[in-house]
Amino acid sequence: MNFTHGGDVQGFALGVQCELSEVVDLSSNINFIQPTLNKDMNSINISSYPKYDELYTNIANIYKIKDTQIELFNGASSAIFSLFRFFDTRCCTIYSPAYLEYKKAALLFDYDLKLLNRFEDLDKEVSENSLVVFVNPSTPDGNFYDIDTLLSKWMDKNCTILIDESFIEFSLQKSCIEYINKYDKLFVLKSLTKFYSCAGVRIGSVVSSEENIKKLKKYEPMWKISEFDMNYINEILKDTTFPKLSKTINIENKKYLIEILEEFKYTHRIFESSANFVLVQLKDINAQEFQELLKPYNIMIRDCSNFDFLDDSYVRIAVKSMESLDRFQKALKNICI
Repeated sequence: MNFTHGGDVQGFALGVQCELSEVVDLSSNINFIQPTLNKDMNSINISSYPKYDELYTNIANIYKIKDTQIELFNGASSAIFSLFRFFDTRCCTIYSPAYLEYKKAALLFDYDLKLLNRFEDLDKEVSENSLVVFVNPSTPDGNFYDIDTLLSKWMDKNCTILIDESFIEFSLQKSCIEYINKYDKLFVLKSLTKFYSCAGVRIGSVVSSEENIKKLKKYEPMWKISEFDMNYINEILKDTTFPKLSKTINIENKKYLIEILEEFKYTHRIFESSANFVLVQLKDINAQEFQELLKPYNIMIRDCSNFDFLDDSYVRIAVKSMESLDRFQKALKNICI
């Protein structure tokens, strides 16, 4: 089973025989804008064990919750596997296509797995007392769902609910975190590293009720985040101008990306997106063929054929700098000659 994802820039550069700096990576959903870092990381004292109090407080303040309502992990993927070990139900429904680590975790921990096509069967009933996984904004299409009605249905079925909001910071949409005070079986997965452009810094968060977090912590090691990761996040969160600026630029650049794709003769459909990427359905060409045409221009895209309910006509294109998008536009014009 293929669980690969985008962002393998090193492998791509090796394949096309170019320098890493020459690659235009449109496959990765990591923010192309970075916050300001004013701390010298060489000054960090690594001779003692890290204390996470400040980090918990800073991240909790961002989400407007108590620090007792959040648990931190060595990345969002690590959080997913910890949660699937922690949950006491063995029946799981994933609204797909979705981030493939959910399917991987469900299979690894031997859940009775059901994949529900959210493009066609969004209103389909789920099993009572089951685990429900929903990514919002979704991946790989970036659609944001108003899930109040769905949440009510899942609550009525006494489901354990896991909502992944890894890309919500790129949007103007509202988080469902407020529901953790209304329903005691809700868990919200958050990721700082995508929006703050630091995928190499492994910090992921799970937000839930104080009681759930207390129980979850019992199964977690004492030290799982490095001193470097902790200091980096604490410092970049001091750049208070970054969130608004980053969101504004990403939204503007996404408009430009969509304009470019609308003019491309192989574009069949562009999906509406609230995230920092766009899902495109191609016509008269498949994803692998499209990638081959882009290789001479050192441009990398995400083939979405390994997502459930998608085929090889789907590609994901990430929002990047104007310079990168100009190179993409020039390549598409040359391809169409």
